[in-house]
Amino acid sequence: MIRKKRMPEENIFLFVPNLIGYGRIILVLVSFYYMPFNPWMAGITYLLSGFLDAFDGWSARKLKQGTSFGAALDMITDRCSTTCLIMVLCVFYPSYAFLFQCVVALDISSHWLQMYSSLVQGDNSHKVTDLGANPILRLYYKRVSLFIFCACNELFFAALYFRHFSYGPIIPLFGSSIGLWTLLAFVTFPVSLTKNLISVLQMVLAARNVGALDVAQRVRDGLSGST
Repeated sequence: MIRKKRMPEENIFLFVPNLIGYGRIILVLVSFYYMPFNPWMAGITYLLSGFLDAFDGWSARKLKQGTSFGAALDMITDRCSTTCLIMVLCVFYPSYAFLFQCVVALDISSHWLQMYSSLVQGDNSHKVTDLGANPILRLYYKRVSLFIFCACNELFFAALYFRHFSYGPIIPLFGSSIGLWTLLAFVTFPVSLTKNLISVLQMVLAARNVGALDVAQRVRDGLSGST
């Protein structure tokens, strides 16, 4: 009898995109430590972690090492990074704490519900959507537009963070002057606001998808119309 040669089992935890993801986690942890008192060290490590976010996706496609674990790791790192930065902003700008809390609640709930909706429909990433269902989400999840929205959202919160420590370099503008961090916050705010409005849309559509699956399941179980 000829035995088939057993293929070696892959260790997906050591795939290149996931190794980049671990590096991102280390960077954001360093950033969290320095956030209250060292804006430059915190800012550099935080933004570097965000910059690497583009490379883990690129390496996953290039090396054909995309995994469900990597998609979850990517989403969790993104959500935790933004949430922890906004926690600091709540301390720096207490009068806006309620708005910041709403942003965090929306960000987490919208992505979690979209991920859950995708998984129960057989997809393996929160970024997988029914592109034909909604033109706004179809445009939003294109690679370039998604990068612009996410980058501007992070830059908005980063600008608010830096502005707490200083106005930054003064820039002449229309016969007056404005600090760099204030200017950056004004420029990126509309994009950040739009991203959050899209998150509301994403959450509503995902909730409707999950609700439709519940209705279909009740029909299969013979419970439709029962009290």
